Amino acid sequence: MIKIRGTRKYRDPDRKPAKGVYILPNALTLCGLFLGFYAILSAINGKFIHAAWAIIIANIFDGLDGLVARLTKTTTKFGIELDSLSDLVTFGVAPAILMYKFALYDFGRIGFAVCFLFVACGALRLARFNVQTSILKSFKGLPIPGAATMVSALIIFYIDVLNFQPERNFFLLSATAFLALLMVSTLKFHGLKEIDFREKKPGWILLIFIFILFFIFILPNIAIFTLVSLYVLWGIIENIIILIRQQRKKSEVQDEENKNI
Repeated sequence: MIKIRGTRKYRDPDRKPAKGVYILPNALTLCGLFLGFYAILSAINGKFIHAAWAIIIANIFDGLDGLVARLTKTTTKFGIELDSLSDLVTFGVAPAILMYKFALYDFGRIGFAVCFLFVACGALRLARFNVQTSILKSFKGLPIPGAATMVSALIIFYIDVLNFQPERNFFLLSATAFLALLMVSTLKFHGLKEIDFREKKPGWILLIFIFILFFIFILPNIAIFTLVSLYVLWGIIENIIILIRQQRKKSEVQDEENKNI
């Protein structure tokens, strides 16, 4: 409700946003879906670089739609469901078709099965996230956009850097299956929500951010591959360290209990 006092307008803080603002986050989600559909068609037509970059760029819209919805307080159940369906197409189906057409077609049924495994695990990952009751800033399992970006980065690296298209490449076959399993794993992966941008940070963090932007601008094909690889590897290494610490702590507790007996 808007109250007019004299020539000035005062907006009621409890007033709901105008209905039109709900269009913005859903429109961003549909932009990501469009890029996923474009990636599928490009992969089918053999334009693998176009498809890979479309999936990577879709990450921007995937992050923006949620951010805009939170800032404008327009988060709805409809928007959440639309976002999940868009993610399944853009980050599940599109990278699976891209990898199948690029390197796994020659494996026949095995290649088909591995690509379907990627889609199925991505769907399970999204379903598990949607029914999650507790609010966590970190992710349980590799996020589906991260897995899709890793697939795309691998293909860009093979074409732009190594300059060849592999045939019956067992590394890409194994990598696709491994990424699929990471999505449904219980490993902890970090997310941007863990960073509070309102708090003061050391100056070197800004320098690192500037360096990353410079790296992406100068060598985008190598930079994307390097950054997403480090993200996946660091998640695995961190979980191994956590597991080792838990085992040590468990052993120390058992030793202490044995001494008290």
